[in-house]
Amino acid sequence: MTDITMIRAAAARLQGHARRTPLLSSPFLDEIAGRRVYVKPECLQHTGSFKYRGGRSAVSALDPDTRARGVIAFSSGNHAQGVALAAQQFDVPCVIIMPSDAPRLKIANTRALGAEVVLYDRAHEDRDAIGAALSGERGLTLIKPFDEPQVIAGQGTVGLEIAEDARALGIETADVLVCCGGGGLTSGIALALEAEAKGLRARPVEPEGFDDTARSLASGCIERNTRLSGSLCDAIITPQPGNLTFPIMARLCGPGLVVTEEEALRAMAHAFQRLKLVAEPGGAVALAAALFHGSEIEGEAVIATISGGNVDAATFRDALGLLD
Repeated sequence: MTDITMIRAAAARLQGHARRTPLLSSPFLDEIAGRRVYVKPECLQHTGSFKYRGGRSAVSALDPDTRARGVIAFSSGNHAQGVALAAQQFDVPCVIIMPSDAPRLKIANTRALGAEVVLYDRAHEDRDAIGAALSGERGLTLIKPFDEPQVIAGQGTVGLEIAEDARALGIETADVLVCCGGGGLTSGIALALEAEAKGLRARPVEPEGFDDTARSLASGCIERNTRLSGSLCDAIITPQPGNLTFPIMARLCGPGLVVTEEEALRAMAHAFQRLKLVAEPGGAVALAAALFHGSEIEGEAVIATISGGNVDAATFRDALGLLD
């Protein structure tokens, strides 16, 4: 089970490899939100997403003999690229199983990082069966996208940085809004804040129609989504919270927040206009909640992650078209 000791150890292994992203602000965003808004731009991380942290953490934690045989991962794109880059840096084989409807850019980028990409039809094929067969044949180690202790530890390094920067800014209490799929980033940040910034509370944010974590936190047990695809926020669409991540979120997180796709697109536009950041829809849901759901947030300040920036040009054009 992931704990603060593992998160600190992951931070030591990531030192000099992962980028330390800042907290950014804009008075224009403060005006929209009605409070101070601070943005943690993991879209500036290697591979354009926080997922590199968890990928590097997990690959670096393997014993050398196991690592040399190679790794395998399931992903629609961001975890794929994070694991692929980490594997490339250690010069070990990497296989990524991706849904055939994943964004073309993410598939191309994963291949460009040296990974072997295996595509599957998520509506009719079982990725677990495909992965089990390949792992057995080649001796590959599976690195899960969120329900893996070393991945959670790597994502928790985001929380360590938020805690340190919040102290420097004099922020003692605030909601920390986190773009949430399976809960790896949310639970990792929550664990880090519990140890380093007790006045900061992690809260998961999800797109409308795929709010399994919000519903799970409300009911006290893991709830599933009825749909597994069909959202612009593809990067954070999962069937349900993880078996490892949900208990952490249930213990430490505040209520979940839910935003519309249009709100996510508007947040992307504001991030570009005011902070010169490129966010993808799933990576912008936390900022959307900060800007447009102020009545559901507590405190004079709010901290929002932008978890990824791997967006295709057409979707980004649609977002910018919403600017006044």
